[in-house]
Parts: sequence; structure tokens; C-alpha cells
Amino acid sequence: MQEEENLWNSMLISLKEKGGTRLPTDKSMIIIGDNQCGKTTLVAKLQGIDDLTKGIGLEYAYIDIRDEYKEDHTKLNVWVQDGNPKYSFLLKFALSEKNFKNTLIMFVVSMKTPWNIMDQLESWATLLQDYIDNLPIPSEELREYRQKCIKKWNEYTEENVGDKNNYWEPSLGDGILTRNLGLDIIVVVTMTDYISVLEKENDYKDEHFDFIQQAVRTFCLQYGASLFYTSAKEDKNCDLLYKFLTHKIYNFPFKTPALIVEKDAIFIPAGWDSMKKISILHDNMQTIRPDEFYNSVITKVNTRKAFAKDHETQAEDEQVFLSKQLGLLNQSANQQSALGIPRQDSVMRSLTGVSKSGDRRLSLTNQSQGSPTKKIDPVKATNTSTPGEGVLANFFNSLLHKKSNQSPVMTKSPGELSGSKSLSLDNTEYHTDTSAELDKLAKRTLNLSHETSTETNSSENDIEEQTSTSYGEKSSSEC
Repeated sequence: MQEEENLWNSMLISLKEKGGTRLPTDKSMIIIGDNQCGKTTLVAKLQGIDDLTKGIGLEYAYIDIRDEYKEDHTKLNVWVQDGNPKYSFLLKFALSEKNFKNTLIMFVVSMKTPWNIMDQLESWATLLQDYIDNLPIPSEELREYRQKCIKKWNEYTEENVGDKNNYWEPSLGDGILTRNLGLDIIVVVTMTDYISVLEKENDYKDEHFDFIQQAVRTFCLQYGASLFYTSAKEDKNCDLLYKFLTHKIYNFPFKTPALIVEKDAIFIPAGWDSMKKISILHDNMQTIRPDEFYNSVITKVNTRKAFAKDHETQAEDEQVFLSKQLGLLNQSANQQSALGIPRQDSVMRSLTGVSKSGDRRLSLTNQSQGSPTKKIDPVKATNTSTPGEGVLANFFNSLLHKKSNQSPVMTKSPGELSGSKSLSLDNTEYHTDTSAELDKLAKRTLNLSHETSTETNSSENDIEEQTSTSYGEKSSSEC
């Protein structure tokens, strides 16, 4: 009987102990960083989903945490702070004196813009420091939180070095926890796949990335933070970050040592690093001094591919563009004429129905087998012009149209623009609006192409008479 009672007692005690070691539900993580640094993508990766809807202000999400050994699970509360500092007042909903001891802070920066890394880290850390200073936390309690951070740092040293005498050593190494906030902190550098882009597009060398790493690691020493380089695109260190979070927050076992070989997948746990280890990076810097100002070495640059979405092209003024095209068309026509190449007259001056000046009339008649009175078939003349000139004339007419409040219209003829003799329309100087003249030319071309045979004969007589008169005038002037 006594043995049975002891058995039941042991079973009850076991159940009680098991129930008392269930995963806590009041743990939280606050993710802080600028916009476009990859905070939302990182949360989605930790959740194991493809995408996460991005919000504004202060976003809330959660990460499922499972303890397979104890068959237990819980949810880690995740707050994502907006990258705009004007929303920093929303931190009061995520971090208070009540949940301070159960909160982990994650600073996120991006390798896509390495020149902003240190400014962003310093800016957000200062903002968080000011916020914590204004929390109504008793000074004794806050001191306990800070001592706990020192203890955790030294515990890692004891586990890896075996120096038990250093466990309660109150002093720390040079630069360690000089800005102790009393919170567990992780610094995550996202988008490390851009390292290859920076190497190709911006001629970044290994010493540039060593300089960035030593600056970030020095910052981590000051706040007692762990460091992760991650790439959601290439799935680097994301799973390791999840396991490390469960270790820091829920005390899950974690045995992965520091990783410093691959420059795009670095992992440095809090307690491992020191200024002496960081100084090893200085040996690889040949043209850079480690004490140089960060932004004087890692300067802001524009890359050709990495930031294509930010590139804008300024369009040329419409009228300036059209004027250039008009000049090029006329210049091309003059070059073809000088080389003796039969040319297709430009839209502006070779439409059938445009009256020629005296010299150009003579040139036209001389080409007609030397006969000054040879009849010109307007239908054939129309067919020899460039196909679709009427359509092109209408096209240029619509493009060159100017509003009344714009600059005065062009008073020079197309011939003057290209360096040739000025044209006249019906023996009148070309001083009218270009668009109006083009409209007339287009209408004349369409009328000529649709004239009946009777109208054609009438046009032939008119052209013959004009040609004879022009020839007579020319002959008289020569005499």
C-alpha cells in the first residue's frame, strides 16, 4: 500500500513539475530599423511564410515556438517599429516597465546601403536609450537588469574558455557594455547578397567589408549585442537566427560557435567577441585606417543595377526635340543631294502643291528632257513623293502645335533651318504659323490625289502655263 502511495505521489509531482515548466507566453521581441532595410521580409522568414503584409506605424506579428522534446508550443510576440522616427511614440505599446525584463531588441540594417549602417544603428540606439530613461522603472530594478546582461556575457566566456574565476568578475574588457541598456540585443545585417553587387558595381574590396564588420562589431560590444549577417534571398543564417532566438528567449539548447569565415554569413554571439579579436581585421586593411571616420571610407554611391528603381531620366523639351529632328531631316536631304543620290524630299518641302520659287521651277523644267514647256503630270508627281507624306504631315502638324501662351512661333522656313535657301509658298515669305502651313500642305496633297481626270487636265494646263511664264521670266532676267 505504501509503495502504491509513493508511486502516485511521484506521478503527481512529475505532472506538477512538467506543468510548471511550460513555455512562457509573455515574451516579446521588438524589431527596429529604417524603412526598406528588410524588417518585414525577415519576420516572414522567421515565421516560415513567403510574404508578410507590410503596415505602417507599429506592426504586430507572432512567431510559433515549438519545443519538440516537451511537446509544448507558444507564440513569441513580435513588434515591428516603423522606420520613420515620427512614429517612435508608438514604442509605448510594445515596451513598458511591466514587460521590460521579457523583451528582446533587434536592430536591423541593410547591406544594400552600407554607408547608412552606422548612422542608423547609432540613431536608433540613442532613441531607444532616451525612451528607456523616461520609463518609470526604479533605479534599483534597472541596475539589476544591467547586471543580468553582464552576467550573461561572462557566462558565455566561462562556457567557452573554462575560466570559472572570471564568472563574477565585475570588470569587463575594453569597450564591452559601455552602453548597457539592460536588454538582450541582436544586431542583424540583412541583404548580404548585395556584397557581390558592391564588389562588381562599386569596386568594393575585402578591406571595405572588413572595415564595415569591425565598425559594427565595435558597436555590438558597447551594447553587449549579438551579430548576424543574413540573406533571405539566399537563405543564409535565417534558420540559425531562429534557433538563436529560442535559445536567448526560451533557453533552448544552442551549440553553434561563432562564424567569421564567410563575409556574408557572419554570426557572433554576445560574450564571444573582444577588441583584441576585432583587431585581427585591421591586418587586412592596406589602404584604410581602422580609426577613420566611417562615412569617409564607406561613401554613398549610385550603382547601375542595385538601385535601378531609383533612377529617373529627364525628358527633353518637346519643341526642342522636334526642332532638332526637323533640322536632321533637312540636313540628310541636302547631303544626299550633294552626293548625287536621288532623294525623297522631306515632308516639309516636297509635297505636291507647294509652289516653287523661280530658280527651283527652272531646275524642275530642265530635268524634263530639256523642254521648258513639257507638261507635268500631277498624278505622277504625287506618286513619286515619299509614301505616307500626308500622314507624316498631319503627325508633325499635331506635334508642332503650340498654345497661345507659349513662345512665338518659328518664323524661319525649313530651308533656312538647314542652311539652304528659304522657301516661299505662292511667292510669299514663310512667316506664318508652321502648323497652319503644314495643314494647308496636307490638304493640298489629299486634294491632288483624289482629283478626277477633268481636274487633272485643268491642272496640267495651269502647270504648263505657269512653267512657260516662269521660263520666260527667267530668260528675260538672264538677258
